[in-house]
Amino acid sequence: MEREPLGFDPNTPNVARLYDYYLGGKDHFPADREAAEKILAVAPEVRLAARANRAFLGRAVRFLARAGVTQFLDIGTGLPTQGNVHEVAREAAPGARVVYVDRDPVVLVHARALLADDANTVVVEGDVRDPVGILKNPDVTGLLDFSKPVAVLLVAVMHFVSEDEGPEEIIGTLREVMAPGSHLVMSHGTSDARPDAVSKGVEVYRSATSPLTLRSRERVRELFAGFDLVEPGMVWLPQWRPDQTDLIDFAAEDPQSSLIVCGVGRKS
Repeated sequence: MEREPLGFDPNTPNVARLYDYYLGGKDHFPADREAAEKILAVAPEVRLAARANRAFLGRAVRFLARAGVTQFLDIGTGLPTQGNVHEVAREAAPGARVVYVDRDPVVLVHARALLADDANTVVVEGDVRDPVGILKNPDVTGLLDFSKPVAVLLVAVMHFVSEDEGPEEIIGTLREVMAPGSHLVMSHGTSDARPDAVSKGVEVYRSATSPLTLRSRERVRELFAGFDLVEPGMVWLPQWRPDQTDLIDFAAEDPQSSLIVCGVGRKS
């Protein structure tokens, strides 16, 4: 298949563009919309789940910024949208420094254009599967001081890492360089959610740029090894410190309709 000269293939569903479609954005192609609609046909709550995931990211960043964390490493950032990490963090910590990491050329172009004049925010090319490459990137080390607390954000990212690619080793490499008082923010699709939604999602994403590896809640909990989960622990998206800024309307009796579990862990 012939690829576009800009380094992306509009005919293969792309995980960043699928997420953008669920969020109501405009940066997607027909192949992305077709794949997304296949999932939405059997699991319409996916659209709300994407919004809930974005809302969790905002609440977690706001919580950490208010607690004094001023450095954020967002790996697998996705396409820019409302409530980006640097915007949310600076509401509480005006001098917050943010590094966005993604491997998608479309994401990189959009993010760099948005942040071209922001001295405290950089966008770098990198892949969560190569954490050493990210940590050694001079743009990363030039902005973030890992001798001080940093928040590492792996929001809806690790379910694109297969077991063969060593998810524990990836997170362990990141954890090793994080100073005490640092935090890991993670959300992860789980196989413990609706079986029909899970099977259809795995099927559709198999033909996308990154296949899905959904894990049980217990398995996701294992990925927080070495971190102490802050209250309320690892929960469904709408259950993590909900507040008036979260406009996602999930039925209180069915939080698992968000399809994703999440948590924030602190390194002692």
